[in-house]
Amino acid sequence: MRQPIIQRLLLAILMLGLAAVPAMAQDNAETAPIRAADEQFVKAFNAGKADEIAAMFLAKGELIDEEGNVHQGQVAIKDLLTKFFAKFPGVKLTVEVESIRVLGPVAIEEGTRYTTTKDGADQSQVRYIAVRTKVGNAWPIVSLQDMSDDPEPTPNDHLQVLAWLVGDWANESPDAAVKISYRWSEDKNFLLGDFNITRGGSVVMKSTQRIGWDPLAGKVRSWMFDSDGGYADGNWTQVDDAWVIKSSAVMPDGQTGSATVTMKPKDKNSFTMKGTERIVGDGREDDFEVTVVRPAPAPGK
Repeated sequence: MRQPIIQRLLLAILMLGLAAVPAMAQDNAETAPIRAADEQFVKAFNAGKADEIAAMFLAKGELIDEEGNVHQGQVAIKDLLTKFFAKFPGVKLTVEVESIRVLGPVAIEEGTRYTTTKDGADQSQVRYIAVRTKVGNAWPIVSLQDMSDDPEPTPNDHLQVLAWLVGDWANESPDAAVKISYRWSEDKNFLLGDFNITRGGSVVMKSTQRIGWDPLAGKVRSWMFDSDGGYADGNWTQVDDAWVIKSSAVMPDGQTGSATVTMKPKDKNSFTMKGTERIVGDGREDDFEVTVVRPAPAPGK
């Protein structure tokens, strides 16, 4: 009983596939002249021919740049492109056409354009929408609008303002010695910190910290875990040239705490760390301020 059912399903799929062929062929026939016009546009652009590109617009066609400036008419468009090619000689263009919708005598085309300087050092990309109209066998441009298509910043991009932390740091006082080391995670999306606190040569506390970008809050956040079982998290805000960290913590005994920590670079080899509004349980702790420095390199290094 199963075999006839399978055969009918296969036959239905085959018939659907065959039925789709004429529609695809019709779509190609409609869009082929537009795709040819796009190829001609790219060819003229890469040859720096502003006049040929301008002629691909209607006499009163418009080009709207990323800033919303409207350049209307072939003369204005040619002038704009002439200045562009003079500023960026040898610039090259590639186009990715994502969709073309033909609605009678009007076609709406969407895609992305990439321009690369002659030396290949700079590349920009813009989203575009082109409205074309059919005139005889041609499809001149009525309106071409560019829109910024810069890629979204990565977590690493957001953390670059804290890249100065990478490396080894230390602070020594009569009470304790603190060694801090920051590095990038393997995926470059987090800053990882190791804290080692000693007193009289004995380890008092070890902590690890992870600093990352919180896309939900739109802020830098950190999470710290202590060797005694305590943990803390912090919300980072940049204020002028300092970072203000609102931190909350849980102690191993279940008590909670909070503090405001301000980190301010002094130069490339030192920064200050100031703690205020420090509360543990129901009590207030004293404020503190320390200077953290990069240790001098070992002799011979």
